[in-house]
Amino acid sequence: MQFYIGIMSGTSLDGLDICLVDIGQNIRLLDSQFIDFPSALRTELLALCQPCDNELVRLSVAEQRWARLATDGVKQLLQRQSIAASAIRAIGSHGQTIRHHPELGFSVQIGTPALLAELSGISVVSHFRQRDLAAGGQGAPLVPAFHQWLFSASGQSSAIVNIGGFSNVSFVLPGEPVSGFDCGPGNVLLDAWIQKNLGRQYDSNGDWARSGTISQALLDGFLQQPYFSVSGPKSTGRELFNLAWLEQQLATHPPCPPQDIQATLVELTATSISQSISAQQTALQQVAVCGGGAHNGYLLERLGCLLPGLEVTTTDSLGVPADWMEAMAFAWLAHCCLEGIPANRPEVTGARGLRVLGAVYPA
Repeated sequence: MQFYIGIMSGTSLDGLDICLVDIGQNIRLLDSQFIDFPSALRTELLALCQPCDNELVRLSVAEQRWARLATDGVKQLLQRQSIAASAIRAIGSHGQTIRHHPELGFSVQIGTPALLAELSGISVVSHFRQRDLAAGGQGAPLVPAFHQWLFSASGQSSAIVNIGGFSNVSFVLPGEPVSGFDCGPGNVLLDAWIQKNLGRQYDSNGDWARSGTISQALLDGFLQQPYFSVSGPKSTGRELFNLAWLEQQLATHPPCPPQDIQATLVELTATSISQSISAQQTALQQVAVCGGGAHNGYLLERLGCLLPGLEVTTTDSLGVPADWMEAMAFAWLAHCCLEGIPANRPEVTGARGLRVLGAVYPA
């Protein structure tokens, strides 16, 4: 067994998920914590997701702030567990995605891993997407390989759905290579719309959406976006689905009460996921959700309605906390890098073959 730390900050831009794990023949979560982004850092990271003035300097400053915040979280976690930094083999850091353009051959995750290694005294493995991109892949999603490693021994046919800012699905089927792709927006439009209208960071349990009525006409308009009709491998991000995209869509439809738009956005997320699962045309035994969307009761309810005959649960029921799945995945990806184990999946990303992912920044 070896200690690793995983750090994930997703497209929701809410903060850092940090976990301490023990990896051997399986993985054991020892401790975890979430650190909110200060509002100024969140605002700056969101601004950097689009072209802006002086962006190279702003990016460089923001990623140093990100790394210092991550270091504080790592040190708090180790202090709580009374574990020395020298006992940690590596930190697996996803970094913060600010641009994702696989069609142009690049994806940018900031977080200055060299500074994180310097401040923490722990080797850091980062830049996981670049090797897959160099091999012609999308560079995302990367978690399906971890899902396969975690759940293939169960012998069950499973769809593991991660709902963060965006949603992705992994199909773990006995005796078959794992497959998967990004389904579309997860929480990104939901969060943007409630922030614009109510000033809240997110819609707790989907209660505001539940108070509205789904507009089928609006939903049909959303689903005309070509991304939804393209088969995988595919991945997406804020470059496509953002508040400006939503407002362009709304401008072509009769006005709706804002809560009805929120309800319809939930239905968009649920529909894009359910259609992705239904298109697999494989008899599944379970659909397990992880990520922040696992806390949206209304979204899970709609998923259940759109997937009749399938139980929609969370990965907690499979023994992996829904909140920490991705951070655990990046700890495992760091382990794979140091062990020389290929961790991309060509069936998922479209890369030309298996590749060892990640760049190492020694302590």
